[in-house]
Amino acid sequence: MAKIAPSILSADFARLGEDISDVQSRNIDYLHIDVMDGMLVPNISFGPAVMKSLNRIAKVPYDIHLMIERPERYINEFITENTEFITVHYEACDDLAATIALIHKLGAKAGVSIKPGTSPEVLDDFLNDIDLILVMSVEPGFGGQKFMENSIPKIQYFVDKKRMDNYQYIIEVDGGINPENAYLVKEAGVDLIVAGSAVFNAKDRTYAIEKIKE
Repeated sequence: MAKIAPSILSADFARLGEDISDVQSRNIDYLHIDVMDGMLVPNISFGPAVMKSLNRIAKVPYDIHLMIERPERYINEFITENTEFITVHYEACDDLAATIALIHKLGAKAGVSIKPGTSPEVLDDFLNDIDLILVMSVEPGFGGQKFMENSIPKIQYFVDKKRMDNYQYIIEVDGGINPENAYLVKEAGVDLIVAGSAVFNAKDRTYAIEKIKE
């Protein structure tokens, strides 16, 4: 069974606390925090102040996805008692090894994400130090996009590397996953699924979460 991290980007920000409390009552594993700067991706979301405001109601760990240029400038701002993963983009880092080391130094697990157009081989030299690999199955920046099936061979690539060389990272996928297509990424071997609109916009959130995970 895969784990699930609902993306709060798809929540109703007029009632963000209520939405998060609601999904937390339905057997989720993480809260996925999408942070966008309008530079790496063509959208702006929110910063650490919004995330920290959730600390008093968060009952599951944060899975933080920094879609920002030069993320090393802000990593420390996203370290809280609820932070488990901080994921940066391969495409956004001048020195990825140093950024991974910084995340570890600050006490979080280090994730690295690649966009749909980025080859999985670019991470080969870093796999021993990465705790999480996030394969984007849409172009990052907006919720509600259609799942790109060409992400599946990338998931399988990282699954095969993990098995062959005994790496310890977990594999996450983000973008367009819903109860109808989640089986595709689970069959490919993914460990953690990000779902935004498929959870927060569902008429029956419990059913959506259980169907995606099972």
